[in-house]
Amino acid sequence: MNIEVYIEKSSQWQAMAVLKEMRRLIQKHHLENKVSLSASLCTGDFTNSGVPVKIGENVTGYVSKDDLENVFGTYILQPSGL
Repeated sequence: MNIEVYIEKSSQWQAMAVLKEMRRLIQKHHLENKVSLSASLCTGDFTNSGVPVKIGENVTGYVSKDDLENVFGTYILQPSGL
């Protein structure tokens, strides 16, 4: 499964926090061999709280570090039964 965090200049600190937390969750659930994590530069307007994240074929909308665990459970752990 591929996870892509979108980074825009004005939200780079938020994106780095989401990437770091996503990496921690992947390690916590021992998914290093099943999940690929990457980041992509984006020119979108990130006026919302958080950053866009694409998990598989799903774009989750704007994700912040605070709601990342719920997103991780919903899009990664539940559908795949991991």
